[in-house]
Amino acid sequence: MKKTALSVLLTAGCLAAFVAGRPLSERSYKFEEKEDIRKTLLLADPSKPLVLSVDNVFGGIEVQAADVKAVELSARKTIKARTQDKIGRAKAEVELKITQTGNDVDLCVDGPFRCKVGDCDGIKDRDPGYEVDYDFVLRVPRQTDLTLKTVTGGDVLARGVEGDFYVSNVNGKVTLDAMAGSGDAHTVNGPVRAVFTRNPSSACSFKTINGGVSLSFPGGLDGDFALKTMNGEAFSDFASIALQADPAKRETKNGKTVYTRGGYTRIRIGKGGPEFRCETLNGDILISKNK
Repeated sequence: MKKTALSVLLTAGCLAAFVAGRPLSERSYKFEEKEDIRKTLLLADPSKPLVLSVDNVFGGIEVQAADVKAVELSARKTIKARTQDKIGRAKAEVELKITQTGNDVDLCVDGPFRCKVGDCDGIKDRDPGYEVDYDFVLRVPRQTDLTLKTVTGGDVLARGVEGDFYVSNVNGKVTLDAMAGSGDAHTVNGPVRAVFTRNPSSACSFKTINGGVSLSFPGGLDGDFALKTMNGEAFSDFASIALQADPAKRETKNGKTVYTRGGYTRIRIGKGGPEFRCETLNGDILISKNK
């Protein structure tokens, strides 16, 4: 299908984001130890939706919806260290915390690399002489609300989930496939891609800095889209009409009035409806129909 190019504001405004580097992986480690973790977490009430949170730091997350009534957890834990003693230190300092309250399941990789309140914001840039990666693969019920977060060293993938989602990465891509809910999907270095089997019923946000944003919807899409890119273009399979763009911002600097064109280009598809924010700095935005 021929895609329509959309005129998108070129913005020199800020896309503020915490960009966590990966200094640990650039260092040399002589020792390595792996461990496979497998657990099944039964739901308190399988007739109700699951609320799942996975808070990772180093490594990827994959979530696959299936006809199951539990959380089937599989994780590969990899410890890399400069010395054998550092392997032991990593085992003592880093742990996977699993908390379950009813149908709420929380997985959190905790360690001294995490900032405490008032300590710092985000992840500490420190060198303990080791790195601990967790790569998660989970099977969950289709009716699941997801919160998935990692920082570096892996991608985030969710497939077939019918609940709402919040997905965050920093150095890696975000892929949502065969989804039927609404939510946010953000990264910094990598593309964001989402394919929906049912059009979202509430507002969504898709953002990256270095990568494209690709969204695919069933026919009959009704929504209002806010689009922003600096070094890229926007395309759509759907017929659309232009809405009023955000006004220029006015401020005074050194006694002079400065106007900044920093808003979104806005379009309406179908009858309009939930707002879809699509934002990137270096990449294209693609809004397509499911094949």
